[in-house]
Amino acid sequence: MITTERQAKPFLKWAGGKGQLINQIKEFLPSEFVSNKRIEKYFEPFLGGGAVFFWLAQEYKMNKAFLYDINPEIVTAYQVIRDSVGSLIAELRVLDKEYKSFSKIGREDFFYSCRSNYNEFISKKIRNHVIRRSALMIFLNKTCFNGLFRVNSQGLFNVPFGKYENPKICDELNLLAVHEVLKNAEIECADFSRCLDKADKNSLVYFDPPYRPISKTANFTGYIKEGFNDSDQRRLKEICDKLTRRDAKVILSNSDPKNNDIEDNFFDNLFKRNYTIERLKATRMINCQAEGRGAINEILVMNY
Repeated sequence: MITTERQAKPFLKWAGGKGQLINQIKEFLPSEFVSNKRIEKYFEPFLGGGAVFFWLAQEYKMNKAFLYDINPEIVTAYQVIRDSVGSLIAELRVLDKEYKSFSKIGREDFFYSCRSNYNEFISKKIRNHVIRRSALMIFLNKTCFNGLFRVNSQGLFNVPFGKYENPKICDELNLLAVHEVLKNAEIECADFSRCLDKADKNSLVYFDPPYRPISKTANFTGYIKEGFNDSDQRRLKEICDKLTRRDAKVILSNSDPKNNDIEDNFFDNLFKRNYTIERLKATRMINCQAEGRGAINEILVMNY
């Protein structure tokens, strides 16, 4: 259990983030972890905003955390916060001061200038300058439309300006709290199958993959250029099976296809043997149509 003066929370806005579902997810945690208040080895192979990890790391004694994501920029930002948080804060302070010195029109121009700067790092595959890259990514996340992280087919960040009045670009206290929580974490850019290298019977593995779209317009898989399709969902289930044979505890979140089509049994069929499926109530916050926002079901799959 990690205690800081301030509770760490996700430093990125994240489509499909699990912060709102934690009170429901905690009702279904494995009883042995709950009774001991201890998790020997925790794995989160689709790290994203990391809401579940941050909560668990501060509620439970966590001996070791293994955090993976296929998006190298997200992984780099986590590594920078773990290893160089002071330098990152200094860079974000500069961005914050400059952005807020402009008028509304000037802020928009500055946003697109920063977006071009950030995408230049990506397009030219410049892997150094990690402090600047991570600061730009956080800045764009805080000032873009809806706080999305979305890339095009070339892997370039393509979310437009968000027009917020007073975005919190440099949340210094939270970044320091996140730094404390990440001190004992291994953070890698890796496919979700990487967890098989170290997971065992003392492990809790939480999968929060890009959700299977529940409509033609609801597709949040754009945070990596390759996307995430039904074949990937099936491959993920095979990894769950392998972990189950090792007696690791597995929890998986996903969309509920039945929100849109009551006859769509994709996940019910995929996990019909040796798994339990619970349906949780969530609020869809990101939708191009206001009437498309509201309470929906998400599924929680467990191998226990």
